[in-house]
Amino acid sequence: MAKVLTSKEENYSQWYNDLVIKADLAENSAVRGCMVIKPYGYAIWEKMRDQLDRMFKATGHENAYFPLFIPKSFFSKEADHVEGFAKECAVVTHYRLTNDEEKGGVKVDPTAKLEEELIIRPTSETIIWNTYKNWIQSYRDLPILVNQWANVVRWEMRTRLFLRTAEFLWQEGHTAHATKQEAVEEAELMVKTYAEFAEKFMAVPVHIGVKSEAERFAGAIETYCIEALMQDGKALQAGTSHFLGQNFAKAFDVKFTSKEGKLEHVWATSWGVSTRLMGALVMAHSDNNGLVLPPNLAPIQVVIVPIYKGADQLGGISETAVKIKEQLEALGISVKYDDRDTHKPGWKFAEYELKGVPVRLAIGPRDVENGTVELARRDTLEKNVLSQEGIADHIKKLLVEIQEKIYNKALEFRKNNTHTADSWDEFTELIEHKGGFVRAHWDGTRETEEKIKELTKATVRFIPLDGETEKGKCIYTGNPSARRVVFAKAY
Repeated sequence: MAKVLTSKEENYSQWYNDLVIKADLAENSAVRGCMVIKPYGYAIWEKMRDQLDRMFKATGHENAYFPLFIPKSFFSKEADHVEGFAKECAVVTHYRLTNDEEKGGVKVDPTAKLEEELIIRPTSETIIWNTYKNWIQSYRDLPILVNQWANVVRWEMRTRLFLRTAEFLWQEGHTAHATKQEAVEEAELMVKTYAEFAEKFMAVPVHIGVKSEAERFAGAIETYCIEALMQDGKALQAGTSHFLGQNFAKAFDVKFTSKEGKLEHVWATSWGVSTRLMGALVMAHSDNNGLVLPPNLAPIQVVIVPIYKGADQLGGISETAVKIKEQLEALGISVKYDDRDTHKPGWKFAEYELKGVPVRLAIGPRDVENGTVELARRDTLEKNVLSQEGIADHIKKLLVEIQEKIYNKALEFRKNNTHTADSWDEFTELIEHKGGFVRAHWDGTRETEEKIKELTKATVRFIPLDGETEKGKCIYTGNPSARRVVFAKAY
């Protein structure tokens, strides 16, 4: 297999696009701005989805499903929400097609106009809170802890596979609570759940923080986030959890009778991650040879490739390979034995390197005779010849080691690309020439953040949740009551 990727150093954006396509993760579709997620890419997403689903259910959440179509009037009930999503909405205005007698084909039937237009969901707060009104009457009906796995549409004009597409897959949790404290605790619990998933399964170190007013979810009182740093020094918002207060309960008149017999509005949260995590996975770890997948999310954790000449040699090799495969599968490891005769071993090596399979085993006639196997690690590209005796237990431990090594490498990269600026000159120098996370003082105003963004393209990525209260002068205005936050250019 010839080298198929533009190098990261030459053109990071093109490297990413090449890799997503060449590694068979996704491709652009005939529908502008939308993507086709291919089987290998979808297999990774399934592992993400299934693990997150287990984590959600372990915290008491249940899955449900709500309509794709939302009446336009629902968006008018919460002012900030409609303002935040108005420019991204896809709108259904008619319900029927008819034959076009003049031009051929079909056309929209002008007599089939909907009485009220329907919005294809960009997010589901409005349709869900309209539904919750029917579910909630008493404190005994609370809390409601619901999640849905779905697709959404946000009409993006400048798209990139996984990172920003007009339609994407995600999950969205929507919970209802009797008290403010319960809702805040829920929002914080879920952002911490996302952080645990990112670090333990994606091997991506993240910061947990709070968004600035300008970056906050439309209709939220507070937005919690996890922020990751990609290899090009840009930040990527990997997940968000929102404390919605009583905004949506008031908009849709969702009230409950408390234990004290008082009629009160419900407190709410929403939270979500999407197929954007696929983009984060690619950009955080991969190299110029292809994907580097953490074993916890790799669809194929081990691939076995036979090296042979003729069917007579293949028989003995296959016997050994299948035995090792069964030993690995008994330990819960996903294995592929690739005995296709349509491609040579060297081509297969390059293919699985490109696809990021964590461990590759090669077995030839001499290995069968000597009781050995050649093992190659994807993360370091190291190769070693090992005994077949105890190989399954060795690989099980090795997969844990690879997972940790990938995480630690990303953590070290973040550490080396996190800077501190105490003046405007320092700040602009770091943002323009080094990138990464820049810790700097900000006076907390939307006006200052927008001016900094205008001049440098950097935004406040998060306000730390770790209790940091260090005060100082705002890097832009000189206001002495500013707080240290974290800026970066971002996707």
